[in-house]
Order: sequence, then structure tokens, then C-alpha cells
Amino acid sequence: MIVSRAWRGKRYAVLGLARSGLATVHALLAGGASVAAWDSNEAARVLLQAPPLQGRGWGGAVTTSPALGETSPTPNPSPEGEGLLELADPLTLDLTGFAGVVVSPGVPINRHPIAEQARKAGVPLIGDIELFAEARADLPPHKVVGITGTNGKSTTTALIDHICRTAGRPSLAGGNIGLPILGRDPLPEGGVYVLELSSYQIDLTRSLDCDVAVLLNITPDHLDRYDGFEGYAASKARLFAMQSKGHAAVIGIGDAPSAAIARQVAVAGRSEDLTKIAPGVCMDQSRWPALQGPHNAQNALAAIAACEALGIDNASIDKGLETFPGLPHRMERVKTRDGVLYVNDSKATNPTSAAPALEAFDRIHWILGGKAKTDDLDACRPGFGHVVKAYTIGDAAEMFARLLSPDMPVEQSGTLDAAVKAAAAHAQPGETVLLSPACASFDQFRDYEARGQAFRDAVEALG
Repeated sequence: MIVSRAWRGKRYAVLGLARSGLATVHALLAGGASVAAWDSNEAARVLLQAPPLQGRGWGGAVTTSPALGETSPTPNPSPEGEGLLELADPLTLDLTGFAGVVVSPGVPINRHPIAEQARKAGVPLIGDIELFAEARADLPPHKVVGITGTNGKSTTTALIDHICRTAGRPSLAGGNIGLPILGRDPLPEGGVYVLELSSYQIDLTRSLDCDVAVLLNITPDHLDRYDGFEGYAASKARLFAMQSKGHAAVIGIGDAPSAAIARQVAVAGRSEDLTKIAPGVCMDQSRWPALQGPHNAQNALAAIAACEALGIDNASIDKGLETFPGLPHRMERVKTRDGVLYVNDSKATNPTSAAPALEAFDRIHWILGGKAKTDDLDACRPGFGHVVKAYTIGDAAEMFARLLSPDMPVEQSGTLDAAVKAAAAHAQPGETVLLSPACASFDQFRDYEARGQAFRDAVEALG
């Protein structure tokens, strides 16, 4: 795992014990820090008492904590070189003297009381990406590429990682993709850490100086976490504000907020660091089977610019583009059945993200819906002419049916399984059944991955 000597002897609170939270607890303890960890989910707290954390700071006695209103193991001094672990809700603690409160990106810091409590104690709210930034001095010499944007982050992150590996550079993808970064083994000298960074993660990061920072685009998303769209765009801009002069900035300028950030970088005296990715650039994508459509042209251009900044040769970049396998749940070709192609684009969790798939295929039976992030589908409108029929599901089923009915036949299917069956019954050879929901998944599924797997299963069940 990735650890830092800078953590030794310090005290941290960790709020949220999903994958990244647990990895953070492990890393901090290994680095010699003391940790007060908490999750509102009791099952998550129980995991703290399981191996390998069991015995690393936990005492055998169990006492009642009046502040928690429940029993809590009493921490004992830990073995030399390891930190101390205790189970405690940071909202019940005096945070004075803590080095940081590490919160999960899923914690809404704009309205969660932990933000005010940390502010009063003068303690920073940070995330695991900030801890990674603090640990960089203890790692073998390496580079970091940070990728943000509303759409295309995962594809571009995976593509840069793939090109690095194709070129023989040790690389790993982390951040908002794959396994938690602190739980990974450090790369050898010359390695490249390729980090997908959501705005939430950037909000919790103070010192990540990316050797290459990439912004793909900015469109309305996650507005419940910000004071308007301007606040969301400002979060993205912080990735470049944390960079040193001389480090590369790659920015798509296809939308006004991103173009404004590119101007900010240039005005700050970093015009020589800046590569601007303009929309609508004609490219021969015929040799890149997993990178079709105009949106992937932008993703590819950004990846090319980032890899060039890393010093990777053109031949390796070309080979990486040609052999890139694509991402699960992102325009993933699941199966062709009776001449009908079934495509899983479950990762399209907002209308802007769903729009590219509508333009990438002809004669589409479109399955969409879930927990809506917007009350319109205007971003998808350029692809409406490709849709034979729409099948709406989830909380947004009725609203989306109303929005789409003037432009195309619509069936309110309700559930994903029912939508797949209905689309299969209507689709003709040469047509495509496309799950591209334009919505979050949380009304009916754990996450977009579970939704995508349910689509795969429903397709397989067709026989």
C-alpha cells in the first residue's frame, strides 16, 4: 500500500468506510498515524474489527461510550511502527489537534455538519487523493496525470493508462476508477499514476501538483453539491491552480466554462504549458474500434496530448489507440442476437453523457431513465433522429415519456428487465437495443455497474 512518513504520530478522523475509506484507514495505520474511524452503516463499522485490522490497536475490553450510545472496543497501544485505531464518530469528538478529517467523496460537505465542526476546530477536510499527494515524496520517482471533466473521464483515464502500459511504462489507474489509490502497491521508478478525479475529490484535495492535468468538458452536473453551476466549474479549475509552472495543462475548449479555465491558465503565465483541444477536429478513428464517435475523438486527442507530455513516442501512442479495449458499461457491445446489437452504456448517468451513444448507432431502441439529474433531455436531441422507439424506466419514466413523446414512440416499461424484453420484441435485424439511461441508478440499483450487469443478465436471459 501507499504510505507516508509525514503521517507518523498524527491523528486523523476517517468518515465513511466504503472501499476508499477502508483503504485510507489501512494506509494511515501503516504510516504510524492514529485513526478515529466511523460510518453510519453498522455493517461497515464491523469490517474494522475483521482481519487484517483486528489486533492493530483494538483492545480486548469493550466499554460503553456515552457519546456514541453503544459499546466500543477500547484502543490499546499498537505495535511499534503501527498507528492506533479507535471507533468514534467525529461529530462526537473534539477535533482540535487533528491533522485532518478524511471524508468519502460521497459525503455532501456543503451540508454535512462535519464541515462546520472541522472548520471550528481549524482542521482541514481532505480525501484520499490529498493523502496520496502527501505520500508522493516517499514514492519512487514518478509522474501523475489527473483527469477531470463532466463526461469522458473514465474512458480517457483508462486510455492514458493503456497507452503508458503499451509503451512499457509502469502505470496504474486510480482515483474515481478502479481500486482505491492508497490500497495499491507503489509503482517502480518511472511509473505513471493516472487519476480520474471527480469534482468531489478535487474539493477534498489541497496539494496535488499533477505533472499533467486534463480537463475534458464542463456541463451541468452535481449541482446539489454546489452554489450554482459557477461553483461546480470553479471546483474543476482548482486542478490547474494546484499545478506548478512548467507542468502540462490539457484543456478541451468546446464549452464556455472550460475555455474560460484555459484562459485563466494562460493569463497566469502558463501559456507554454497549455494544450487546447478544440471540438470538431476531423480524425481517422477507423483503426480504433473502441473509440468511435465524436466524443471519443476528443477523448483520444486529450489522451494523445497527455501522453506526448509524458514523453511517450508516437508509435506507442498509435498502438495504444488501436488496441484499447474500451470500458465496461461504456458503449459496451454485449451481444448480437437475431441480427440485433445490444449495447450497455449504463455509465451514461446524465443526458450529456448519453448523447454520444445516440449519435454512434443508427436505428436505436433506447432504454433510459432512473434517478434524473436534470428535468430535460436537450443534450440528447441531436440523436433523436436515430431512435426508433424509447422505453422509459425508474423514477424518471413518466417525465421522460412526456418529454420524448412529441418526437418518437415511447413505452413506459418501468423496470429494466421489462424494457429489455419489450425492446427485443420490437427490434429488427440491423437495429440496436441501447441502454443509455441519462440518469443516476440509485432509484433501482446500487450503482451504474449493478445496472449494467442487470442489463447484461437480461440480454442473456433472452436466449
